[in-house]
Amino acid sequence: MKIDVYSQNGEKNGQISLNPRIFDVKINHQTIHRALMMQLNNTRKPVAHTKTKGLVRGGGRKPWRQKGTGRARQGSRRAPHWRGGGVIFGPDNTRNFVVKMPTQEKRMALFSILSAKAKETQIIALESFQTEKPKTKTLNQLLKKLPIERNVLIVLPEKNKTLQLSAKNLSFAKAILVNYLNPHDLLTYRKILFLKEALEKLEKLFLKKEKNSKPKLLPN
Repeated sequence: MKIDVYSQNGEKNGQISLNPRIFDVKINHQTIHRALMMQLNNTRKPVAHTKTKGLVRGGGRKPWRQKGTGRARQGSRRAPHWRGGGVIFGPDNTRNFVVKMPTQEKRMALFSILSAKAKETQIIALESFQTEKPKTKTLNQLLKKLPIERNVLIVLPEKNKTLQLSAKNLSFAKAILVNYLNPHDLLTYRKILFLKEALEKLEKLFLKKEKNSKPKLLPN
């Protein structure tokens, strides 16, 4: 599978082959859904918090004496059935929403999304982007020349302050390091723009190097 490569002027400058181990795998929708839910859950922060009977202020004495009033006996105004009392089984801000997932499954989800994008021809490459200072206008003019219909995710091989600041003010673009590729961003943005070096770094990061297998010694 090949994708188009564009120059900084927005002109098409040949094609580049994609690694089939990343961009041509079987698409597993269930794993993609699990990885996305894991990411959303791990960014969730508990806000709602209720007080139990032991945390509500007051209630140090009995509302009335134990016997002789004709009413039901009560021990404290902090009891859940009293107005202003504690809450039973209410939400707590110490709740942990973190969900874990094996590394192989997370990579499988990532490769599945990239493969789906590649089959839909939604992945393109850029040779380089070099400017003296950050300028949103320069990047915007470049993106307009590229085949981008809606929005774009720009994948960088390393920190590029010039490009990252240039994309910061564009509502339809986001720059991200290849190390931080995630299901949410890949699914949110329709077009994926890889810098040419980012594709090489992607293989080094996510594909295990095949080690030379040592010959087994036969018993005497």
